[in-house]
Amino acid sequence: MTLIFSIAFIFSFLGSIPPGSINLSVIQLSLDSRLSAALRFALAAALIEYPYAFIAVQFEGWITSSPVIINNFKLIAASVMLLLGVVNLWPQKKSPSKIMETIRNSGFRKGVIISLLNPLAIPFWIGVTAYLNHQGWINLETVDQVFVYVLGISVGTFFLLALLALLAKKLRPIIAESEFVKLIPGIVFLILGSYALLQYFELV
Repeated sequence: MTLIFSIAFIFSFLGSIPPGSINLSVIQLSLDSRLSAALRFALAAALIEYPYAFIAVQFEGWITSSPVIINNFKLIAASVMLLLGVVNLWPQKKSPSKIMETIRNSGFRKGVIISLLNPLAIPFWIGVTAYLNHQGWINLETVDQVFVYVLGISVGTFFLLALLALLAKKLRPIIAESEFVKLIPGIVFLILGSYALLQYFELV
């Protein structure tokens, strides 16, 4: 059980490192001097990761045999990242809607919404789980083993996001005055969304 948890933790920790809507949002919250909101965001993301990982484990065979579903996940993810890019780059002088303001001001709610709109976690964990099973590194034949595996994934996600939030807070005094830094998350969202969209249409 300890081995299953450790392997899930490591792969979740490493899998959360590449820039994406979730970890970039955590960094942005922390840079805005909202460490507590960033940590709540991380907790929400970890909680949402649990059912997504569980779905991936339970329906691995069915989902991997349906390429159309995987392609739809890519399209959804691309749309969400493009939307987040526009929202982050939208001039702050304009009064945001009540819904958008609520999302921005609540780390936990923002974490839940962005995580729910990030279904690429499912195909990611389908691939990782299939690889780990093939290598013989994990054995998920019992309910307890599945529970420990998915728990390791959630904990790994939280630890990586919390670490990013703390590092961003440390760097804030150095980069807080840079207007360009504030634009980076939005720009990266647009780049990632555009790239995912190109992948969806098989242009790259």
